[in-house]
Amino acid sequence: MTQLSSNDTHSKLIGYLLWILGFTGAHRFYFGKPVTGTIWFFTFGLLGIGWLIDLFLIPSMDRQADFRFRAGPTNYTLAWVLLTFLGVFGVHRMYMGKWFTGLVYLFTGGLFLLGVLYDFWTLNDQITQKHARRFNG
Repeated sequence: MTQLSSNDTHSKLIGYLLWILGFTGAHRFYFGKPVTGTIWFFTFGLLGIGWLIDLFLIPSMDRQADFRFRAGPTNYTLAWVLLTFLGVFGVHRMYMGKWFTGLVYLFTGGLFLLGVLYDFWTLNDQITQKHARRFNG
């Protein structure tokens, strides 16, 4: 019998949905791989080859993300969906309780898109740190 992970931080389904746009590296950013996500973005998924290979790697990327990141009250998947589709409006930051920077993003187009890029690189770690602060003190 298989045990369910109590630290299921990321969704394979969302990973596969982002994989459809995988030549942009969206699924790699989601699973906490910003360096290769950036490479996929600039090379169109390694000219499609890496994108196709990732179809089979998503389950292992999901397991690695579940192992690496800490579960808690802020849902990683929801934060990523908000960042992906509403990042320039700062909705993902407001969801995480970062109201000031959320409003800054709202009035500056995601701090002129540089803030959104920063969040693509660091969102998983931001949420994990928030969970660690909540549980440790």
